[in-house]
Amino acid sequence: MKKRFPQYLSKPYQILWFESDELIMILMFFILAITLGKIFFVMLIIGPYLYSKGKKSYPRGFMRHCLYFCGFSKMQGYPSYFEKEFIE
Repeated sequence: MKKRFPQYLSKPYQILWFESDELIMILMFFILAITLGKIFFVMLIIGPYLYSKGKKSYPRGFMRHCLYFCGFSKMQGYPSYFEKEFIE
């Protein structure tokens, strides 16, 4: 059984010109637009645009660290955020 693996580890999967996290944002706003309507149809275009613009203005991994800081994501092999002392 063969599985696809990206050529470079720092290069994420892309569909057209969107990266995987941007596609998740588009899908999320699409589901909200279908269920709630009105303003979310406008946000379907503006939301992912602002997200990708904000993502590109910070270093790679910044969004993941923000999610980690807020408690929405866990990072394997890293100490907790509030560790006072870390010995390698």
